[in-house]
Amino acid sequence: MREQNPSRTINFGQAIVLIVLFAMLLFAIVWSMMAWTSAENAEMSIHGWIALALGTVFSLVIGCGLMALMFYSNRSGYDDTANTDWRSEKKPPDDEVG
Repeated sequence: MREQNPSRTINFGQAIVLIVLFAMLLFAIVWSMMAWTSAENAEMSIHGWIALALGTVFSLVIGCGLMALMFYSNRSGYDDTANTDWRSEKKPPDDEVG
């Protein structure tokens, strides 16, 4: 078995993936800043602000709730490998010591 070296370098494929991901992040930041500043004269009514706040809170609650369920499911064993033959597993006889 090969030992893991904590100070290993990244290979060419990993470098390409990192460059592409950082370029996508930069593009998203620049695009969102341009979109945000292009709407200088746009007015939002109180109903728009309420809808924005409710949508944000609802999204955060759903996201946090699903993450909590995922961690709970993982820690309580629900995510273990599925065994489709769980009913047909043979139990060892009581007189065998194992």
